[in-house]
Amino acid sequence: MTNPATTARLAGRREWTAFTVLVLPLLLVSMDVSVLYFAIPAITRELDPSATQQLWIFDSYAFALSGLLVTMGSLGDRIGRRKLLLIGAAAFGLASVAAAYASSAEMLIAARVLLGIGGATLMPSTLALVRNLFQDDRQRGKAIAIWSGAMTGGIALGSVMSGVMLNHFWWGSVFLVNVPAMLLLLILVPVLVPEFKDPAPGRFDLLSVPLSMAAVLPLVYGLKEIAAEGLTPLRAGCLAAGLAFGYVFVRRQRTRDDAMVSRALFRGRGFGAGIGLNTIAAFAMMGSAYFTTQYLQSVLGMGTLEAALWSLAPSVVIGAAAPLGAALAQKTDRAYVISGGFVLAAAGFALIGLVDTDSLWLLLTGAGVLASGLVTVLSLVSDMALGAAPAEKAGSAASLLETGQEFGGALGMAVLGSLGTAVYRSDLAGAEPAVRETLGGAVATAQQLGGAAGGQVLASAREAFVHGMQYAAWGATVLLLAAAVLAAALLRGRGAQAPAPAERAAAGGALAR
Repeated sequence: MTNPATTARLAGRREWTAFTVLVLPLLLVSMDVSVLYFAIPAITRELDPSATQQLWIFDSYAFALSGLLVTMGSLGDRIGRRKLLLIGAAAFGLASVAAAYASSAEMLIAARVLLGIGGATLMPSTLALVRNLFQDDRQRGKAIAIWSGAMTGGIALGSVMSGVMLNHFWWGSVFLVNVPAMLLLLILVPVLVPEFKDPAPGRFDLLSVPLSMAAVLPLVYGLKEIAAEGLTPLRAGCLAAGLAFGYVFVRRQRTRDDAMVSRALFRGRGFGAGIGLNTIAAFAMMGSAYFTTQYLQSVLGMGTLEAALWSLAPSVVIGAAAPLGAALAQKTDRAYVISGGFVLAAAGFALIGLVDTDSLWLLLTGAGVLASGLVTVLSLVSDMALGAAPAEKAGSAASLLETGQEFGGALGMAVLGSLGTAVYRSDLAGAEPAVRETLGGAVATAQQLGGAAGGQVLASAREAFVHGMQYAAWGATVLLLAAAVLAAALLRGRGAQAPAPAERAAAGGALAR
């Protein structure tokens, strides 16, 4: 809730115009997560990547992005968030051109890594700048609600845009869309967005950079691989290595005055809780996407473009959910609004738990209810965490939020995906290995068999997949209801803490036009 003692300057037309410009890179970075969904067949024909190279074409972007978020957030606090944003925009534009005209799989993978590095500078910089531009609690809450909606919508829009572009141009065109947007950003940001940085950042802890990457990358890799292929000793070892390096990284941050992640961040009421709840919301968001995309394509038999277009339907209600949640949070304790968002998301998962093999509208309704609740949670806990953090540490705060989302998303796909897969394989225990392994394998086998035999295999596999999805949905429903209780207990009476007078003075000193 807004602290009446806060005497923050209200943002005007200049700040809102600057915010509109800042939403642009966020939209493009989130679209790049899904932009290759339709392009990969054309890339396979043109570049002939191996199976391993094809996986890295997809995953190298996400790995580079997640591994460098903490580093880039801290770097932005030191050199200036606007400066880092401009550097990232230039890198993102150049990497987009390199990806569009890649002549080999290796070149495309390298370009995707550069895109991930650029994305790691753009995402925490934009969110941190929103924190600095909007000092009033109400305005900041509204801005972050729009920011959250743009991020969620960008992921859905990326696959659709990819399909439309590929109907008219070659596969590289899906990357060239980024170039004019980044040029516009490079022109407008210096004019509209003031510079913000920590006026007394201390030395940059170089050793923490590889430590943070050694903690994040094995965890994200292990979780993604477990979600896709199941648990193996190697993947379990990746998780163990990530946790071990994470322990060393956290211990280093707690004992150094020039730590990359400042201890001052966790002194603000609501910051730690915000990070945790944000991670749970991302867990549910990506966990649901794991099933809904497969359901549309492999259970209902839709083509990729048709499935992508149908997946946009829930976005109709998402756009209004976050602003409505922000408005409610100004009238009542935000703990209850966040808790209500989790309850709404749980209701969405409960609807998905009722889906059978021919329930398109029930699935879309459940997905819309689920996404509305989660976007409300994501926007409010992001605002709460950023509002609780000192203004001069906004970059580090934003990077921790983003890293939590990466972890939550990977964990959601791994845990819910593994639960659904276990039920699927149990239901098909007597089937041949290709059918029992994945629904995609069952579809391919059914197409080879053809006729009544193929139809029976496909029907059994679809029923088993839906059965697994139902179990995962009910499990997620219980988790989200527990998160609702946890949010109410942890946050009751704890709106985003207004900056103390000393922090407001530091924020003023951090502004340099």
